[in-house]
Amino acid sequence: MATSERSIDTVPQVNRWHQLLAGIVCMVMIANLQYGWTYFVDPMDAANHWGRTNIQVAFTIFIATETWLVPVEGWFVDQFGPRIVVMLGGIVVALAWSLNSVVSSLPMLYVAAALSGVGAGAVYGTCVGNALKWFADRRGLAAGLTAAGFGAGAAATVVPIIYVISTYGYRNAFLWFGIGQGLVILALSQFLKAPRPGEAPPAARKLSQSTRDFKPMEMIGTPIFWILYVMFVLVAASGLVVTAQVAPIAKDYKIAGLPVNFLFISSTVLVMAGIVDNILNGLARPTFGWVSDHFGRENTMAVVFTVGAGAYWALGTIGNTPWMFIATAGLVYFTWGEIYSLFPALCTDTYGSKYAATNAGLLYTAKGTAAFLVPAASWLQSQTGSWHAVFVVATIANLAVAATAFFVVKPMRAARRAAELSEVATAR
Repeated sequence: MATSERSIDTVPQVNRWHQLLAGIVCMVMIANLQYGWTYFVDPMDAANHWGRTNIQVAFTIFIATETWLVPVEGWFVDQFGPRIVVMLGGIVVALAWSLNSVVSSLPMLYVAAALSGVGAGAVYGTCVGNALKWFADRRGLAAGLTAAGFGAGAAATVVPIIYVISTYGYRNAFLWFGIGQGLVILALSQFLKAPRPGEAPPAARKLSQSTRDFKPMEMIGTPIFWILYVMFVLVAASGLVVTAQVAPIAKDYKIAGLPVNFLFISSTVLVMAGIVDNILNGLARPTFGWVSDHFGRENTMAVVFTVGAGAYWALGTIGNTPWMFIATAGLVYFTWGEIYSLFPALCTDTYGSKYAATNAGLLYTAKGTAAFLVPAASWLQSQTGSWHAVFVVATIANLAVAATAFFVVKPMRAARRAAELSEVATAR
């Protein structure tokens, strides 16, 4: 058995790890499009007086175009390979943030946001789909590492972006980071390719995985897909509210600019939170992806979303002091970021890997649906005068999803798996 395992991994594994690394770096380059956005909101408002809620509509548009076009981009990946799609994504990313640097009205800001989403979605969907295909034996870990590039990638640039915004203005920050990120994506796209038949190891047998490949239209005709979709919307919306509003939340708590010290690092609450949040967001994805590879997707979801519910509750009740804000916001990121490894892995386990880029992309559109709740959270906060009600809703949503994963999805998938095995046995 040891010899057989070595023969599977010897040549392809070197290639696939290179593929994984290229995909991760590409994801790092689009991370700021979402996770760096919060640092631009108040400077844009101060310069243009557009209002936070109107500016956050751009964030919603970005998320919508980033997610809803992923199935189309995934179809191109499944048909023509990842290189061309990521290459075009890098060009659009550079163009979008360059446009952000010169916008003078909300409609122009919304156009730039739509372009940002198209570019980010092309890169995101392609890199995750490619990882799912290369690593059927370690699907949760591979998807988690790839998604970690997106989740943690902004951590290294929190300080530079804030510095550039405060020193040279938010317009220059958009321009310089946009062009730089786009060029790196363009270069790395040339190294991406999909596995040829027999080049990637087979699926892991210790997890419940489909014995057949479902086409996209077959998948959306099954009830499990729509249950997963609603679950994704609920947990994604909770996290998107925090990622889009973490700077305004800290300012409303009147702690954003307070000094904090950790070991040899001296900073403000907002900067420290940004670094901690993005690191934990990225760390969550491979961590819980690996856990789900060994202990099951639904079991992992049930535990982590329950803990996440507690994190939202804590942020809304005791998170209004410097270190408690950093700790509770960090826990929110840590128990939210893993959705981008768990849901794609669960989708591919259920519906096969042949159409993984398209199928996972269709499920990923739930993030776009969830984005429409971000302005609603701002509205709820303005009506109630605090963030507490927003976090109560998030707490309830996460508890509901945890229960659904364990008590609904798990038995439904077990029944589907048994039916597929029975069909195979009958055919023989």
